[in-house]
Amino acid sequence: MPKMPSLVKIALQAAASLREQALPSPQTPSTTESNQDDAQEDEKRPVAPLVKQPAAVKKSSSKLHLGMFEIGKPLGKGKFGRVYLAREREHGFICALKVLYKNELHQGRVEKQVRREIEIQSNLSHPNVLKLYGYFHDTKRIFLILEYAGKGELYKHLTKAGRFEEAKAAGYIAQMASALKYLHVKHVIHRDIKPENILLGIHGEIKISDFGWSVHAPSNRRTTYCGTLDYLPPEMIVPLAPGHSYDEKVDLWALGVLTYEFLVGRAPFDDPPAITAKRIVKADLKVPSFVSKDATDLIKR
Repeated sequence: MPKMPSLVKIALQAAASLREQALPSPQTPSTTESNQDDAQEDEKRPVAPLVKQPAAVKKSSSKLHLGMFEIGKPLGKGKFGRVYLAREREHGFICALKVLYKNELHQGRVEKQVRREIEIQSNLSHPNVLKLYGYFHDTKRIFLILEYAGKGELYKHLTKAGRFEEAKAAGYIAQMASALKYLHVKHVIHRDIKPENILLGIHGEIKISDFGWSVHAPSNRRTTYCGTLDYLPPEMIVPLAPGHSYDEKVDLWALGVLTYEFLVGRAPFDDPPAITAKRIVKADLKVPSFVSKDATDLIKR
């Protein structure tokens, strides 16, 4: 009986394909949209659509209001938002409702960040990217209507398990590679890939969320410092001198760090901030011996 290819190798191939992908470079700002369409047509496998957008949220944001939803249990809480399970009353559509308080956004000076999150995420549709169906607001709050990820935060599953078996980790990484390839073709750089920003759907599938630090960058070059230190690549830690920039490869570095954390149970650069930064710049990485050769190769690519 022929030997079945390991899931680790499948994930390795997916990640390698992602790294080798040449992103389209628009000739002018006016041709960005057409170049994105051309790039998507070049995909060998079309992206499967998510569940159809409910009729209730096809209405303009001005027609949406809180009374249209039954609010259920809290699902999570962040620095600027709370997320609740919700049901749209007319059609019974289940979703997650993220509530952001305008005064907190103003105090944190993140209004532009939220606006960017809405603009980017509402235009994405991929099985492994959390869908933003719509939004509305009142005098005090902004409400985001999000896809409900039934199995919650991946970080909690990882914490409970300690670390993932390679087969499970490989499945997750292959899905992450597929989602990142899609984002990069759309000229979107996430910039904050980490377990806390990944959810699991009802069938256990990956759902990349939290696009607050993401950016639409047709030029593929950025200079802003952002993200989480443990997952930052060297080019985002070295002082950003004039002319120094980075591109979508920052997400690929984060994918390698994520793979390490899945398999080992902790981040590879888990030290005080100053030491962590130095180790990242030097790529000072040691992979435990219990991690397979294939997985180690994937991490170090």
